[in-house]
Amino acid sequence: MSGLRIDHLGIIVADLDKAIERFRFLTDGEPAYTKDMPDVGLRIATFEAENISLELVEYAGSASEFAKEVMGDETGLNHISLGVDDLNKAINEFTKAGFKIMDGFPREGAHGQVAFFRRDNDTGLLFELCERAKI
Repeated sequence: MSGLRIDHLGIIVADLDKAIERFRFLTDGEPAYTKDMPDVGLRIATFEAENISLELVEYAGSASEFAKEVMGDETGLNHISLGVDDLNKAINEFTKAGFKIMDGFPREGAHGQVAFFRRDNDTGLLFELCERAKI
């Protein structure tokens, strides 16, 4: 698949505020981006490291059930988000290659339009495709 790049690594955390403190130390910086998404029960903070974005995700409230169905409820490294220029085209290419898109996608995510796919049996990885919002 051409034009593919890693957009970010998604990390599920139990306490976003504590995780932000830890990542301030690790990156020697502040979150580049924070967002509360009450409609899907998420709080998000993104740190920019030298060569990658790290997205910290905390489940918040009862609305997080959808997010837990998508990403699971274990803390730690959760998903690899692949940046794409054309989400619909990338979804078609992924499904032709045998990846199964999850119900409810594509939809608006923290950084633009996203689509999650069921965990890949061959690699054990959870993939997200992300078409960043044009600013």
